[in-house]
Amino acid sequence: MSDSDDLDLDGGDAPESGGSSKKRGGGLGNLLPTILKFVAIGLGALIFIVTVSIITFNVMNNRGASQTMINDPNSPLLGIRPEFQYYDNIGSITVQTRDFPVRSSVTVEMIIGYDLNDSKAGGELNSRRYELRDFVRRYFTGKTAAELAPDREDALKREILEMLNTRFLDSRGARLILFNRLDVMEN
Repeated sequence: MSDSDDLDLDGGDAPESGGSSKKRGGGLGNLLPTILKFVAIGLGALIFIVTVSIITFNVMNNRGASQTMINDPNSPLLGIRPEFQYYDNIGSITVQTRDFPVRSSVTVEMIIGYDLNDSKAGGELNSRRYELRDFVRRYFTGKTAAELAPDREDALKREILEMLNTRFLDSRGARLILFNRLDVMEN
């Protein structure tokens, strides 16, 4: 045998002596199993990540206890609303708003709710009755009639509650502000 027998010096286009040529698969036939393999790997990884995330979240948040808060007070899923005691000895207060040049008169009867078993808050509210009247007078004197509009009532309640608990009361016992009366009348 010579060296030229092993080499294909004829150009390599001659068919083999068996008469059958080897077929090569084309395009999509070979590509489809590869794509399916990567899609399966991706889905498996996604399922694994989601499962680990859910388990970790439930472990971190008190073993999966539900912490959903429902804001609809008419919902049957709400549960028991907290009970409060109410302090209503502030009385009716009438002041002028800071509007200029035409001032408005504001008449307020405010009620403060505190926890049912919190005797310290009740005692503090009772002992500071005159200071509370002064607080309410100063608060509403510093407002304009537009700030006291009915659509801003919830914001007023939140602001008063925050001011009472952070600047006024030592026990931070106020939980709820109610207006028995909030009348704004232009003079």
